[in-house]
Parts: sequence; C-alpha cells; structure tokens
Amino acid sequence: MRAKVHAGGLLGVEAFPVTVEVLLGKGLPSFELVGLPERGVKESRVRVRAALESCGAALPARPLVVNLAPGDLRKTGSSFDLAIALGIVVASGLAPFDRLSDLLVLGELGLGGELRAVPGVLPHLRAAARRGLRRAIVPEASVTEAALADGVEVYVAAHLRDAVAYLRGEASLPRAIERVSEAKCEASAEGVDLADVRGQETARRALEIAAAGKHNLLFVGSPGAGKTMLARRLPTILPRPTPAEALEIATVRSAAGLEMPPRLELLSRPFRAPHSSASASALVGGGDPVRPGEVTLAHGGVLFLDELPEFRRDALESLRQTMEDGVVSVARVGHRVTMPAAPLVVAAMNPCPCGWEGDRKRECGACPVKAERYRARVSGPLLDRFDMQVPVERIEPRDLRRVEPGESSEKVRARVVAARELLEREGPRDLESIERRVDPRAMAILDRAVERFALSARAYGKVLRVSDTIAALSGQRALRESHVAEALHYRMFDRARVA
Repeated sequence: MRAKVHAGGLLGVEAFPVTVEVLLGKGLPSFELVGLPERGVKESRVRVRAALESCGAALPARPLVVNLAPGDLRKTGSSFDLAIALGIVVASGLAPFDRLSDLLVLGELGLGGELRAVPGVLPHLRAAARRGLRRAIVPEASVTEAALADGVEVYVAAHLRDAVAYLRGEASLPRAIERVSEAKCEASAEGVDLADVRGQETARRALEIAAAGKHNLLFVGSPGAGKTMLARRLPTILPRPTPAEALEIATVRSAAGLEMPPRLELLSRPFRAPHSSASASALVGGGDPVRPGEVTLAHGGVLFLDELPEFRRDALESLRQTMEDGVVSVARVGHRVTMPAAPLVVAAMNPCPCGWEGDRKRECGACPVKAERYRARVSGPLLDRFDMQVPVERIEPRDLRRVEPGESSEKVRARVVAARELLEREGPRDLESIERRVDPRAMAILDRAVERFALSARAYGKVLRVSDTIAALSGQRALRESHVAEALHYRMFDRARVA
C-alpha cells in the first residue's frame, strides 16, 4: 500500500515543496526514513510511533519506508511529523487516499498525539497556494499566522486524533479564520512618540528626511545625547505598511518563529537592535539550514546598530552590499538562498573611545591618534553608504525642562506620507531624472562641494537623492540651493576632512 502527503521545508524565508511518500511492504517490521533527513527529522520516527499508539493506531507489523522527496535537499525540523503519521494511516487502509490529493499537512507531534506549532506556517501556506493546493491542516497553536494566508482553506487541529477523524470524514475541523474571528483583536499602542524628544531639532529633521526618502542614517554624539532614543522613534513616523508590505513582513516573522498579530492591519513595522557582538551570520543570515539574519528580520522597518565601531569588522562589511541591493543572497552547496533585506539602517557611534570629543562640558580623555583609530574601525566604504551622517549634541538636564515637547509622531508621519506620495508619482528616482530638476545655482553649489570635499560618485548620488527628498518634504519638485545645502550639511565626515 502507498500514500502521498503534501508537506514542505524552509530555506531562509521561502518554503519548498516536499512530498512524503509512505510504502508498506512485506516482511519483518521495520521503519526506514530516507530523503536526506537531518537528526531532528529522523527522530520523528519515535514521535510518530508514540503518537499513533496513543490514538489506538499502532504501526503495522510490516516493513515501512517513508521517503521525503525531493531527495537532493536536506530536510530539517519537526514539521513533517503530522504528514508522516497521516501517510501511515492512509497507507494502512485506515483512511481514504482521495482526501490527501490537494491537502497540505504541517505540524509537530507530541508523544501523546498533541499537535505543536512549527515555524514558517505562513510561507508554507503561500507556497501551497502557488502549487495549486486548496486545503491545509496546521496545528491549532499556529492559528494566528494561518489566518493571514489567502488562496488556501486552512483547518486547525489540536490532536492527531482530530486530523485522522477529518481524513475519515467522521468529523470536521474548525477553520483558522473562524477561530481568529472569535477572539477580540485590538491594536496595541506603539508606546513611544517623537514628541518625547525635546530639542535635537537637527536630529529630528534628519529622522524625518530618512523616513520620507528611505535614507540610511548615522548619528554621532556623546553618551547620553539621545541617539538611541531618536532611533527607536523612527518606526513611529514611517507610513503604515501596505497590505503587500505587511504580508511580506509577516512571512519573514513566521519563518523566524516570531509572534504575530491576528490581522495584517495590526502589524507594525519591525525594529531590530542586535548587540555589537553579533556575528556576520547573525546580521545577514546563514547557518545550516540557512536562517534569516537581523537585516532580514528588520525588512520593511528599522535596523539599529548601536555602538557601530564595536561590531566585528567582518559583520559590518557583510552589510555593505545588502545596504545597496536590499536583498541577501547566501550560497550553499547545490543551492542559493535569497531573502528580502530592505530596512532603514540607522547606526550610532561615539566620536572617540571615551565619547567626549567635542563636548562642551567634559574633556576628551583620548588623544587624536586613539580617536582616529577608533573611527577607523568603520571602513570608509561603509560610511559612504550612509546617506546622512548627523552630529547629535548632548543637552543638559536642566535645559530639557525649558524646552517644549516637539511635534508628535502622527504629525511628522503625515508629512512623510505626503512626501513619499509625491516622490512615487515621479517614478524611479534615477540620478539623470533628478539632475534635470536641479536649479543651476544649486548644481554649482554641489559641484563646488564635490571638489572641496572630494565626494565619491556614490556620495554625489546620495546628496542628490537626499536633496530630492528635502524638496519633496517642502512640496516642491525643483531642487533649490537650500535643498542641496541642507543635504550637504548631513555629510559630517566628508566635511570633517577639510575642517
């Protein structure tokens, strides 16, 4: 007797199809599992055996072969347990074959037959819809993300016994969308607001420009100047995710096993702040199997790198290409994994090892050579990829009491949304189209800056794009002298070379 069950595996944040083939032969009892399973998959034999026995359906006393096709891709994780168990039930003649033809099956089994959540349910369901599968069974613990999928009718089960009864036609399973609709769903408050930031007008303005034009941003300032506080408020002024963006963010979160809201409209943009000890694989993704890194987990949101010079050099250099391309490509023997990676990158660093260089109240304890060596930990090519490099001055605590709160995130977000809509109406923001809208006097300022600051071609392009964003925030499409001058003001390290 044979049976085929549709399942799936994960590569990065994408699912690939796996067919679980079950064959009952003749001879002495055995249980063989083939198809490049890693250790966690091989252990499913123990879980499946115990789960079936708990449901009163012991393994048949015959040779049993389970093949996970295709055989040239490694299978990892515990998501094949339920598919293997149902395949054995059908191959044993305890349930009809036709119920499996268009059904995707995912879930880990406990020894008592209970179903446990597995990561990546949403990418699996999206891939199933592209494969033409119309139904799916997933663990009830995964109901939240299962309800986000379109194109597949998703049912949830809490126990192996429920899934077997469904295959036999003896009982029905609740639909994921119905289970979620029964729960009360409320949007959670973001908790932070740009109005919390007092003073720091230059840094606040830089945040607004970065949000409107999707520009990478570097803050440089003394400890306690508010660099982290500013960065954590950037997501609050970004536009709400579109349905397509929200689905992509949710897919990444699902593949990483992160918690998600029950509806896409409740999904907020991610904010990731990895520690400076993070490896290159932790930042851009890797491992075996390939898993998404911080830059992918921050896709569509903000990746904050605090204490930038303290990160490992190889980890920082691995970000360079990602910041340009917006995707991560990880090569492995026999296949290549591509993952989305287009967050706004915001970094913060001190001006010197002690952090007090240039401070008006405290004296710097590092000599110029030590300060230069500290800044050199961040390579010039990486610094060049930050569209804006902005100094952040420390404000005395007593002065904070005299400063009125700034604009709220909601007000700033409205301007950001309007600027983005204006920029999107123009189409692609290539340099040629931007240069045609630059006023001759503004272009003369830029030409002099290129000569004086020795700007690279990349820096020249970034200044033009930042100028274009500044013009859009003021509701204009022509780039004036003030727009270019402000954009040049945000090139801190380029100006420092001739100071």
